[in-house]
Amino acid sequence: MDQAAIHRQGGCRLTILMPCLNEAETIESCVRKAFRSLDQLNLAGEVVVADNGSTDGSRERAEALGARVVPVSERGYGAALQAGIIAAKGDWIVMGDADDSYDFSHLAPFISRLDEGYDLVMGCRLPQGGGKIMPGAMPWKHRWLGNPGLSWLGQLFFQAPVTDIYCGLRAFSRAAILRLNLLAPGMEFACEMVIKATLHGLRITEVPITLYQDGRTRAPHLRTWRDGWRTLRFMLLFSPRWLFLWPGLVIFFIGTIGMLLMSGGPLVLGQIHAERNSMLVSGMLMLVGYQAIFFGLFTKIYSQSMGLRPEDSRLERWFKLFSLEKGILFGLFLVASGGVVLVVAMARWSAVHFGSLEGDELTPRLVIWSVIATTLGIQTIFNSFFISVLGLRTGGTAIGG
Repeated sequence: MDQAAIHRQGGCRLTILMPCLNEAETIESCVRKAFRSLDQLNLAGEVVVADNGSTDGSRERAEALGARVVPVSERGYGAALQAGIIAAKGDWIVMGDADDSYDFSHLAPFISRLDEGYDLVMGCRLPQGGGKIMPGAMPWKHRWLGNPGLSWLGQLFFQAPVTDIYCGLRAFSRAAILRLNLLAPGMEFACEMVIKATLHGLRITEVPITLYQDGRTRAPHLRTWRDGWRTLRFMLLFSPRWLFLWPGLVIFFIGTIGMLLMSGGPLVLGQIHAERNSMLVSGMLMLVGYQAIFFGLFTKIYSQSMGLRPEDSRLERWFKLFSLEKGILFGLFLVASGGVVLVVAMARWSAVHFGSLEGDELTPRLVIWSVIATTLGIQTIFNSFFISVLGLRTGGTAIGG
């Protein structure tokens, strides 16, 4: 069956999309199964191979069987799929690897869910989601560490309703996914699709599938540690709460408690005597945590203004309360408080004619509090200016009262 014959049946309803880079050993089997599935589903459709620069005859073999090959010059799993999605003619797209690890002849559950109105239908290979992994189909570190771990983080960070966030066999509405403006060129593209779909409120569901041992004799393109780190990095960058806000709040809280406990003198915990040096460390934690909290806010504002994340009503409500003037006033209050504490410390030092403070536990601690409060005030003022600049991209709501 060729593509022209399929299109004569009516408008193209389904595109079966495969990214490909030197898959000559398996591409023919995948294309045949894909066409068989179109016949079984009785859907007008096409098979598209997004070729990422194959040199082993993969694209010629796919074309010989009637598939449409889309050349993609930019290397990468995500780059190939992005080009394939743009070139696809179907209203729906089923994507899957061209290594014969997924059975393209059993797509009915995916199409059924799309027909019910879901925007993204994920396959699930993991047994905890009803899937099945055939012997030799997945390395142990992917099966027991990588895929469950990244899927759990996706659920924790973004409330993604999926058990297997990295599954390569999935179906989706082309129009809905194009609205997400997917950007990742590498393997993290798989997670980006799920994360952005979740953040934008798309309807997502899962169907169990079987993962087979692939038919290649060469090594896979996936690099476990490199691609795992890139995916984790992507998740953190898309979740400023977990990268900056929560760590910043914890660090700031620990530093503040330490400063308060050591304000009047050494903190004694059994054999441990926390002196002024420990108080300085606590002050440093306050400063680092405070700035991390602001970095979380910067990232949130920037990602929303650039369209990387959907608009957040909580951020809009915060902007209505915030103004540059309020930030400056609070910063000046902290600076003034630090100045007052410093004056008190200087007065105590002058009482001993600016001599040695040996035996005086309070005065050095007042100086530490003064330095920390002043620095927090300066941070607040500069951060308020920066937030206002970022706020210009959201319509200027960050400026003014």
